[in-house]
Amino acid sequence: MPHVITQSCCNDGSCVFACPVNCIHPSPDEPDFATTEMLYIDPVACVDCGACVSACPVGAIAPDSRLEDKQLPFVEINASFYPERPSDVKLPPTSKLAPVIPAAQVHARRRPLTVAIVGSGPAAMYAADELLTQRGVRVNVFEKLPTPYGLVRAGVAPDHQTTKKVTRLFDRVCSHRHFRFYLNVEVGKHLSHAELLAHHHAVLYAVGAPDDRRLDIDGMGLPGTATATELVAWINGHPDFVDLPVDLSHERVVIVGNGNVALDVARVLTTDPDELARTDICDRALEALRHSAVREVVIAARRGPAHSAFTLPELIGLTGTSDVVLDAGDHELVARDLATASDRLTRNKLENLSKLGDASEPGPRPRIRLAYQLTPSRVLGERRATGVEFSITGTEDTHRIDAGLVLTSIGYRGKPIPGLPFDESTAVVPNDGGRVVDPESGQSVTGAYVAGWIKRGPTGFIGTNKSCSLQTVQALVADYNAGALTDPVTRADGLQRLVRARQPDIVDSAGWAAIDAAEVARGIDDGRPRNKFTDVADMLAAAATAPPAPKRRLLARLLG
Repeated sequence: MPHVITQSCCNDGSCVFACPVNCIHPSPDEPDFATTEMLYIDPVACVDCGACVSACPVGAIAPDSRLEDKQLPFVEINASFYPERPSDVKLPPTSKLAPVIPAAQVHARRRPLTVAIVGSGPAAMYAADELLTQRGVRVNVFEKLPTPYGLVRAGVAPDHQTTKKVTRLFDRVCSHRHFRFYLNVEVGKHLSHAELLAHHHAVLYAVGAPDDRRLDIDGMGLPGTATATELVAWINGHPDFVDLPVDLSHERVVIVGNGNVALDVARVLTTDPDELARTDICDRALEALRHSAVREVVIAARRGPAHSAFTLPELIGLTGTSDVVLDAGDHELVARDLATASDRLTRNKLENLSKLGDASEPGPRPRIRLAYQLTPSRVLGERRATGVEFSITGTEDTHRIDAGLVLTSIGYRGKPIPGLPFDESTAVVPNDGGRVVDPESGQSVTGAYVAGWIKRGPTGFIGTNKSCSLQTVQALVADYNAGALTDPVTRADGLQRLVRARQPDIVDSAGWAAIDAAEVARGIDDGRPRNKFTDVADMLAAAATAPPAPKRRLLARLLG
């Protein structure tokens, strides 16, 4: 029974290295890895050992005999990645065994390598994990919120709990005795880059791309307009967005842009609130959805179906849980594109689109309508948004869609980091393999490194950050081994005193564990994985229940 990777694949890549027969591709050393929509298991080469199942951090792999109905399409999707060949040829003729990239080897010196990581999302935690494979390395992670894990906590839709399982790996990293959290500490406010560098050999920024790309048309900014990213943060109870004014009193919502985030938002807005009540959705968002009048979410794309930005796994996942339809004209566009599509991935996507229902047929529950060749020209309304006027792409014709909420989902941008260079055109920190580079001199900035979206731009999936962070860590360790990094000027207790003087409300690892336990306990009675705190004051109150540090150290000694 060959194993199959399903739509919850995160491209972590751990399964690739766990596989003893090299049957999972693309591997991190192959060109397609950074852009592929998912990984694929070769059903011919798979020996059913199950090593990949235990390696996968999000539970995305299962034998083909144990798939749910909605996962069955992935049997063909996995197989179609590989070329046809004789049954006795186990590996594709062009395949090369993916080498296991060795961990960066830290050369022992008088003082251990000490690294500050700014940010606590996937790129940060993967970097910390890689660094802590070495003996004696110390890692301090700084995060401006009292809770860690970035977009896994605040950016993954609440009904995608399997994707959030990657935090189990991050929890193991946090438990390392040479790992320390400095949560509720904002670099640039409480500490400067120079101060961090004075207390560490290196500072690695993994701060993501926190800003949305904005749609520059008349009417954006009116009440009733927002970004899909902001709405996801509101749904997830991010403290900065919990008070976002979300009006769901109109029967229609329009989302401009059709990437995976747009699909996530549309799915949540049209899902039965009783189903969402079993997730970690924010209480305030759940209450708003219970009183929602939304009957249709229109996802509008400027180009045609062949250029859909969402991934095939996300489309299959969406159609397995939601009513998704197309207008007759868009069905014609799908048929046209399918007739000329040549590459396998595009054909698979179009074939799935061709099976969608007809928008002219009313349904019993809220639905999602995909719409193509619509270029937004202005948001309608005077005091608040009442709809969107589009031009039909490539023509002078216009089309109006009435809506009470208009969201944009057209990408992300990094923002400048005080003390480091920044490229406004690409919205990333200039770098060479993770080493920050001064664009004027072309020289590396000593002790400064980047990983994740602030390094490469907003591309890839959660697990893509693993290979990205590995590359940066290898560069950092090489510089340390070469003696290119300056030793910290003070001992570790000096850093702790400085941080506490600047931010008395610091939350450490024990404080986060107390917040985590409290949230989980709050959710138990309702059958939920957790009930999140959405107010920083409540988070700090929960963190304050953690045992005092001396008792924690004694407990650690007693437990060995």
